[in-house]
Amino acid sequence: MRTKNKRVKQRGMRSWKRFYTYAVLTAAITSVGLFSTACSEEAATRTIQTESSSIEEGVSAAETETVEITTAPESIPPLEPDGQLLPNIAITVPEVEPMPEYIRVGDRHSAVVNLQSRLMELGFMDSDEPTDYYGTQTERAVKIFQRQNKLAMDGIVGSATYDAIMDPNAKYYAAQKGDEGDDISQLQSRLYELGYLATADLVTGNFGDSTEAAVLKLQEVNGLEADGKVGQKTMNLLYSDEIKANFLAYGEKSEVVLAAQERLKALGYLMTVPDGAFGQDTADAIKQFQSRNDLIIDGYLGPSTREVLNSSKAVPNGLRLGDESDMVKKVQTLLSKYGYLNAGNATGYYGEITEKAVKSFQERNNLSPDGTVGAQTLAKLTGDNVKKAPANSSSSSSGSSSSGSSSSGNKKPSSSGSSGSGSSGKPSGGSSGGGTIHNSGGVSSLIAVAQSKVGCPYVWGAKGPNAFDCSGFVYWCLNQVGVKQSYLTSSGWRNVGRYTRINNFSDIQAGDIVVVNGHVGIAAGGGTVIDASSSNGRVVHRSLSSWWANNFICAWRIFG
Repeated sequence: MRTKNKRVKQRGMRSWKRFYTYAVLTAAITSVGLFSTACSEEAATRTIQTESSSIEEGVSAAETETVEITTAPESIPPLEPDGQLLPNIAITVPEVEPMPEYIRVGDRHSAVVNLQSRLMELGFMDSDEPTDYYGTQTERAVKIFQRQNKLAMDGIVGSATYDAIMDPNAKYYAAQKGDEGDDISQLQSRLYELGYLATADLVTGNFGDSTEAAVLKLQEVNGLEADGKVGQKTMNLLYSDEIKANFLAYGEKSEVVLAAQERLKALGYLMTVPDGAFGQDTADAIKQFQSRNDLIIDGYLGPSTREVLNSSKAVPNGLRLGDESDMVKKVQTLLSKYGYLNAGNATGYYGEITEKAVKSFQERNNLSPDGTVGAQTLAKLTGDNVKKAPANSSSSSSGSSSSGSSSSGNKKPSSSGSSGSGSSGKPSGGSSGGGTIHNSGGVSSLIAVAQSKVGCPYVWGAKGPNAFDCSGFVYWCLNQVGVKQSYLTSSGWRNVGRYTRINNFSDIQAGDIVVVNGHVGIAAGGGTVIDASSSNGRVVHRSLSSWWANNFICAWRIFG
């Protein structure tokens, strides 16, 4: 009897299990939401009574056993995006490159593009076509941003740094007293070049009292709010072609200026007595020195000029046939004063008449008559014991009689077939807006020089020969092929005016200087450009992409 009851109970269990499973599956498929609600509100307690008479013949009602199954309350999550999914429902999730926990130097990631774009927008990086490469220049910009925003200055982009950079309310680059870094050194160098910092030893990388005073003076001279801080307006002006140098500083007497004048005098550039006062004669002498020594021709005693001026590599002055400058005109005026040249031939152009007068002066004053004005000739010409030309001398009379000649005299030849690489640097031909230099090999030479520097590192403010920023790269390349172009920032290239202006992006040709918002490069043909790229961290040869087209301002045709 016990055995029969046991079999009955087991059969009842199997029947219940089949029933329960079927019921649950049916309800889940037809109405998951309703079923889940019902299940969550009450306990599932079920009692199954099985009578032996109904299951197997011969079992009495008195021997009926009860099988009780109790289950715990069960909650089924609702069918929501974060809830339970029905079986066999395919969900397609788009593949997204996961954001790394940290971005370091050498990493490549799509997030770097947005990172660089934002840093450029905020003034922490030079404007450039963004890339996915996290190089040293990007790291540098991140460190400066971290410094300004009181973050750990490690150059590593974690979540805190990334969120701060991408914050819509993130502040533009600023530097103030107490800041320290290579960006401060760059600011100080520029202030020194413009005459707002007195001496080179003040370029320390530390924004102290002297730098604050220099910034205040810069802001005062240029009509900005004088707060001593380098914010957006001050930063933009500092590297624009509209910046006004501190001429007042140059007008004051200084031991530094005196030392520079004495050196310029010894090298044959200064024609007046050194007095420590930075006047026009000193500025002209510096320009001549810069021209002879392949420096930026700006007339300022900047760090680069001072370094070369005081070195053994400084090239002495040597005015010669074909030169044209204010210095030539001053020499001609002195030759006229002492009777070696007719006053009408003081044109500023060093022609054959000037050469003949120089030779006569040299012979008369016991110098080697080579017809060039070097340091010794200039020192003698500006000294106190000059021997004047004899009355009615042949030199004096010839200077008078030949004043009307052209190429044989003191008038610059009018031929436009030259390469334009002379001292004046003025190209011939072209339109009212400028012109081109007529040199058939100029384009190929320029591209070859530019191509030879591909791979050189990008360094903010560098002007070659082995490191460049975008403006310094264009400046260096042009001067290497004989175009005497002074240094211009990217904003300065917007209105240079010397060459033929190209206003349509589609009209760009190989050899053109391409100017975009905050950047400049050299068109290399085939829809490519060679430029010193901050985002790549080096000089690159790359496509003139849509970024260049979208940011295009103009181009300048150097060679025609």
